[in-house]
Amino acid sequence: MATHLLRNGASSWLLKHCLSRHHTLKRCLSVTPSLDKKVSFNLSDIGEGIREVTVKEWFVKVGDTVEQFDNLCEVQSDKASVTITSRYDGKITKIHHSIDEIALVGRPLLDFDVLDEEGDEDSADSSSSSSDSSSSEAETAKPSAASADSSTGGGRVITPATPAVRRLAKEHQLNLADVPPTGKNGRVLKGDILEYLGQVPPGTNIPHPTIAAKLQSQTAAAAAAVPVPADRVEVLKGVRKAMLKAMTESLKIPHFAYSDEIDMSNLVQFRAQLQAVAKESGVPKLTFMPFCIKAASIALAKYPIVNSSLDLASESLVYKGAHNISVAIDTPQGLVVPNIKNCQSKNIIEIAKDLNALVERGRTGSLTPSDFADGTFSLSNIGVIGGTYTHPCIMAPQVAIGAMGRTKAVPRFNDKDEVVKAHIMSVSWSADHRVIDGVTMASFSNVWKQYLEQPALFLLH
Repeated sequence: MATHLLRNGASSWLLKHCLSRHHTLKRCLSVTPSLDKKVSFNLSDIGEGIREVTVKEWFVKVGDTVEQFDNLCEVQSDKASVTITSRYDGKITKIHHSIDEIALVGRPLLDFDVLDEEGDEDSADSSSSSSDSSSSEAETAKPSAASADSSTGGGRVITPATPAVRRLAKEHQLNLADVPPTGKNGRVLKGDILEYLGQVPPGTNIPHPTIAAKLQSQTAAAAAAVPVPADRVEVLKGVRKAMLKAMTESLKIPHFAYSDEIDMSNLVQFRAQLQAVAKESGVPKLTFMPFCIKAASIALAKYPIVNSSLDLASESLVYKGAHNISVAIDTPQGLVVPNIKNCQSKNIIEIAKDLNALVERGRTGSLTPSDFADGTFSLSNIGVIGGTYTHPCIMAPQVAIGAMGRTKAVPRFNDKDEVVKAHIMSVSWSADHRVIDGVTMASFSNVWKQYLEQPALFLLH
């Protein structure tokens, strides 16, 4: 009987022991939840030699869950304001600095609880198997999961990265081992992949797409809040109204352009010799413009077609006998183009007097319609304002116009191949290509140039 009780007691103990052992084995095969891992987020170097910043605003608080590229805080250096974004997915457990406190580069800003990478891998594997799987099956699954991160040499190399980062790498067919990591413990972050792909500059703080859209909408709203001045309508009148009509007609003309350079060095000396005589004759200051006008009149006499007008109705040319040369003058009312009458019969001093009279009447607003009538050719001196070459518009019914640029002192070679100081002026001609060809315009320009470069020839006229 005792033996039977002992046998029954042993059996009972054995049964309980086996059940307990079975329970223990079962627990050994079960998969536990992933453990969180604490990570400190350090303030990275923001460049320009900045070693410390002031925390101006926090966009998160302890207990918040953030994703990579979410805005964390705004810091202010002595040069600029910078928004710091997250490099981790996780939960914020500690904030190291309050508002207006100093944060040092390389020191922690806040702490995260991030998902442990190996826990991610195990949980991903365990989700595809039942809780009753044997330990041998689990061991078989792990090498297959790790094989994707094995090096070409066959060694087992696991690159730490979150599932989102692995998915991004897979979409771009990247090997994570090739991407330089910047996360803690060699973790590859989203920003690392984007930098590796060249989609963002190194060290760029990339806002989360949702944050970026929000910031963009805020910027648009702020721009819309700025008051916009009302439009102002002004009816064209006076000089502007005349310009509207003149230029509308001008652009119906097929223009062609010709440009050249003139060495004004001899004329600079020649004009200086005439200054005293001009002043005695009632010309306080003798400019280059009267010489240019007289040279144009001499060239017009040799090439009268440049001093003509086109009659489209009869398809004929009208050669003008008088050289009424129009001159562009800047006045308080705008740019006006009166003309000096009969330049072919006047000398340089007489032309200078007429030019000064037109300029004075233009400044006082006392020009008359007769000052604008019957112009046959035009010259404009843009060099008074600045610039070199231009493309002047022909004033219909004239067929040509010239514009002189600024005279500049530049180095040039003389006849002995010596470098000398030269005063160079550029000229731009526009001609009506229905009437004047390129050879004619170039020949006209050469005569005009000859007289300006050899001003003694003016004594013949």
